[in-house]
Amino acid sequence: MKVIDILKEAKKPLFTFELVPPLKGGNAQTLLETVRSLSIYEPAYINVTNHQAEVVYVERPDGLLERRTVRKRPGTIALSALIQHTFGIPVVAHLICGGMRSEEIEDALLELNFLGVNNVLALRGDPPVGQKRFVPISGGYEYSSEMVSQIARLNQGRYLDESLVGGEKTNFCIGVAGYPEKHAEAANRLSDIEHLKQKVACGAEYIVTQMFFDNAVYYRFVEECRASGIHVPIIPGIKPIGSKRDLATIPQTFHIDFPAELVELLDRANKLSEVKEVGVYWCKKQAKDLIEYGVPGVHFYTLGKAEAVSQVVNAVY
Repeated sequence: MKVIDILKEAKKPLFTFELVPPLKGGNAQTLLETVRSLSIYEPAYINVTNHQAEVVYVERPDGLLERRTVRKRPGTIALSALIQHTFGIPVVAHLICGGMRSEEIEDALLELNFLGVNNVLALRGDPPVGQKRFVPISGGYEYSSEMVSQIARLNQGRYLDESLVGGEKTNFCIGVAGYPEKHAEAANRLSDIEHLKQKVACGAEYIVTQMFFDNAVYYRFVEECRASGIHVPIIPGIKPIGSKRDLATIPQTFHIDFPAELVELLDRANKLSEVKEVGVYWCKKQAKDLIEYGVPGVHFYTLGKAEAVSQVVNAVY
């Protein structure tokens, strides 16, 4: 079932969550156990992230460094199909512009179509580790709106090979990301919303936000989107804090702010168990307020750890 149809038919705010594929060399069992433990709360759909290759330097026997390109977390397509067919829950497969040519994106879409996974989240992706600026590969896309356009054309039976006439039409529901505190590379919030508006114009049917820890930021974002003419569903994404290290890594990685009250609570926590309690408390507080506000659903970033999200969902839904 397509996400947009699930949203239209929903009688109450939905519970959804996101999973990260295991590192190369791992197996899918831990991921399946996460799904199994959260499936009792009847998630409307599940997202599976995608990760581009990155450059690593390996020391050779002669002492020189050898440059290698590796994908540390492959498996998005396979895991999406495995989860959907194992649990009967719709899966949203992430696709990224980073490291992929348009032909590779088309091939990935066709594989997903053959596997019956007809929900995708179209993302540009972050710059590779060690790079400050995103640079598309030759034959790739600079903006996620370009990928959205490609998916929309494929839904019309229009392939990259223009000589291919009468090709099968796909049936993808296209989601995109939104940034309540603006994308790190955007000049300001309003210009960022204009970019988001372009993604919707190209065919995006709903938006899921980057994580945030202050609901007022999300409410302002929705108001600004509506004022700009964006009327598709905007689903808030949140995450329970799991360690004090998050205070440093999350703002650095995702360019978002922590409310002063949350920082104070975390500063007073002396044990890891206390930090996790604060994380669950704050996430519950956010989720309850969002549901009262009337959001279409709440999307949880689990990072493969189900316990904290399970506590939140158990208390809120």
